[in-house]
Amino acid sequence: MTRSEALAVITEVLGTVASTAPSDVAPERTLAELGLDSLATLEVVVAAEDRFGVLIPDDEWARFATIGDIVDHLEKAAVVTA
Repeated sequence: MTRSEALAVITEVLGTVASTAPSDVAPERTLAELGLDSLATLEVVVAAEDRFGVLIPDDEWARFATIGDIVDHLEKAAVVTA
């Protein structure tokens, strides 16, 4: 899966879980800008884990500040390729 494909999946997850408009999703956007609190972020992480088949440890997802951070983590987990 490429970074753009992963971003598309994260966009879909954000739309489903947090009712975020696709036009609002960009790698540099912060989760706070999208109105996600820690509970909403956890819901997004759980949905992403399900979609990508990976486990994101609590200490990792707690450091996600931007959408790009999520995609970067998926890349490091070898789910996303360059």
